[in-house]
Amino acid sequence: MKITSHSDCLKIKSVMIKPVASAFISQEFISKQWKALNYLDVPDLKAAVKEYEVLESLLEEEGADLLRLSEDASLSLDSVYCRDASIATDFGMIICNMGKEQRLLEPRVQKEFFKQNEIPVFGEISSPGTLEGGDVAWLDQNTLAVGHTYRTNKEGIDQLKALLEPKGVEVMVVPLPHYKGVNDVFHLMSIFSPVAPKLAVVYSPLMPISFRNELLDRGFEFVEVPDEEFESMGCNVLAISPEKCIMVDGNPVTKKRLIEKGCKVKTYKGKHISVMGGGGPTCLTRPFQRMTT
Repeated sequence: MKITSHSDCLKIKSVMIKPVASAFISQEFISKQWKALNYLDVPDLKAAVKEYEVLESLLEEEGADLLRLSEDASLSLDSVYCRDASIATDFGMIICNMGKEQRLLEPRVQKEFFKQNEIPVFGEISSPGTLEGGDVAWLDQNTLAVGHTYRTNKEGIDQLKALLEPKGVEVMVVPLPHYKGVNDVFHLMSIFSPVAPKLAVVYSPLMPISFRNELLDRGFEFVEVPDEEFESMGCNVLAISPEKCIMVDGNPVTKKRLIEKGCKVKTYKGKHISVMGGGGPTCLTRPFQRMTT
């Protein structure tokens, strides 16, 4: 058995999380921030904790080692979406530089966390470059797709290439559309979630034609998300092992299509921790070790 970080669909071994109680802190803390962070509505802390406990238990059932980030009042509610501040590679973690101003402190906190847990850091993205973890996804051991978005700019992508290409990793740039604009959260993984080495959940209406065709040329099959399930996080699916995944409850068509492809699907109610803040299970987790056979 081999351990790798170059996958978003193999069996999870180690994953970093930020428990919602440590991110949301108090109802007063939530009330002061949710509008400025562009949440759809004000989350309820008690309901959020209950939802998160289910997600955490689903990860524990898989035998994943959970590393928990601590409460830090200098950060925002968005710190619960811990994927975005770092990228996992076999060479160590890459510390991101956030494209959302309210989240600028998160990478520094994660860097210190990795240091404390003896997890090596391979590199950092620095200004004027921006890069967020929700914009990157491994297609295979040697190919990392990165979305060019309002959160991840050309300078950040160039720095990522400078780190990875000398190591033999192809960085595939995926230009994403304007969609709802600068203030909306729209990452590559909003439209693309690998659930097996050649199987991905996708929302084709917002996929660049060149990227979609490249995936097909590489032998990928698609689980297509219908229009009515895009905003409810239907495309944000976390693979916990090949063809076994976690998704937000309330996306029955996508769930059915996953099962028809041979996948096992577990769900959690994510109204307060996912839908309101625009971050599904991939956003709520930062896997950094997966297992190959």
